Amino acid sequence: MLSLTVHHLENLVCHLRRLFNMAALFFRSIVNSCSKFANPRLFSSVVCEPFQPISGRTPKICSPEEAVRHVKSGDSVYTHGVAGTPTLLIDALADYAKSAGLTGVKLYHIHLEGPAKWAEPEYCKHIRSQCLFIAGNLRQAVNEGRADCLSIFLSDTPALFHKQVVKVDVAIVTVSPPDKKGFCTLGTGVDCTRAALQHAKFIIGISNPNMPRTFGDGCIHMSHFDCLVNSDQPLYNSHQSKMSAAEEQIGKLIAENLIEDGSTLQMGIGNIPDAVLLQLKGHKDLGIHTEMFSDGVLALIENGALTNSKKRLHPGKLVSSFSLGSKKLYDWMNDNPMLYMGDVTWVNDPAIIKLNPKVCAINSGIEVDLTGQIVADSIGTRIYSGFGGQVDFMRGAAVGVDGKGKPIMALQSVTKKGESKIVSVPKLGAGVVTTRAHAHYVVTENGIANLFGKNMRQRAYEMIRIANVNHRQSLEKAFYDRFKCMPSAD
Repeated sequence: MLSLTVHHLENLVCHLRRLFNMAALFFRSIVNSCSKFANPRLFSSVVCEPFQPISGRTPKICSPEEAVRHVKSGDSVYTHGVAGTPTLLIDALADYAKSAGLTGVKLYHIHLEGPAKWAEPEYCKHIRSQCLFIAGNLRQAVNEGRADCLSIFLSDTPALFHKQVVKVDVAIVTVSPPDKKGFCTLGTGVDCTRAALQHAKFIIGISNPNMPRTFGDGCIHMSHFDCLVNSDQPLYNSHQSKMSAAEEQIGKLIAENLIEDGSTLQMGIGNIPDAVLLQLKGHKDLGIHTEMFSDGVLALIENGALTNSKKRLHPGKLVSSFSLGSKKLYDWMNDNPMLYMGDVTWVNDPAIIKLNPKVCAINSGIEVDLTGQIVADSIGTRIYSGFGGQVDFMRGAAVGVDGKGKPIMALQSVTKKGESKIVSVPKLGAGVVTTRAHAHYVVTENGIANLFGKNMRQRAYEMIRIANVNHRQSLEKAFYDRFKCMPSAD
């Protein structure tokens, strides 16, 4: 009786397996048939892998004006940013949205370069920026109510798309031209763009020979594009102001006192990061694991100071998520296996960052109060930028597995108007991006404050010591009025 039951069960399992295989073949044939007439991305609720070619599918080559006609009222559109900002397509979209009377189009993006005409008053009811990070071209629009901003860690931005908080109807990207196998790359910016592409229902690309072909997570096969526009417009470059004596001194203090041989560096774009890099030519075996980088790294590579040889993750490779620099930098990036451009989900993950040796995270802010609270995204009530990856890397450095990481906040002690950037309390309405618990080292041209493990009296003592001499007395008085005790080293 038992053997008969087992026999029947085996037959039943066999029949069920056949039925399952037949059903799988049936549904696969339906999807394959539909893909000849429509975007197969619409038939799947799962992630589409940009690396994987879609058989028998090629994009339509068209003009910018024709490509953007696929956008409808209420659509959520993601656009590539930084050096690869597709201004040609965004402008075409803004004009189409206005002429066609579209409403409620939301444009999601990180830092964008170039003019932003879609943020002018006549466009705002048709298309509206949703800034995950704000650059100078949209700062006024955000503060005048013509664009929106989202407070979010850069490492969390891909989750907006993965969790379907933002359902991407259309994605617009700039890519390097297809190679002989049909593969393009996101070139200067992978960041959260890869995640947006994985979920987008419709993808428009600009194939630009000026976009470097880069290795890493930014590969996308041309079969994923619905429309492809050809353009040879130059990529956006970074434009730095003349470096001040104070910035040079900050760079020297950090390089000589906080960065050791074999350190892994994170830095942004600007005069202070460049000032640090200029002082590191005598160091050995430095590495880079950063969210963004610029031309400052090139001299260190050329003289052998930057080898990436001590890193635990991708040894020998410079790891980043996006870049903004000069044509010289973009030429260096092109087809360079020494560079790995990664998805910001893991590049900015503190659990990943902490694995590298002697992580030095060098960031900047707008003001720091006497207890170590760091304001970085606003000037009082006026929104200025965003969270970016500052907290991601400050924390990653602080919890480094080798115990030798250094979270560094670097800023000049005063503004151009002579106002102190070391303040008793943040300005009314200012947003604290990095908490006092995250703050370890604060550097101005006047010295280095080490806040880790210190109480409020000791923190105030350290901060006043690196403040501008003209403001020290007023800061000391403000601290006493608040805490009813004097700043002290002990």
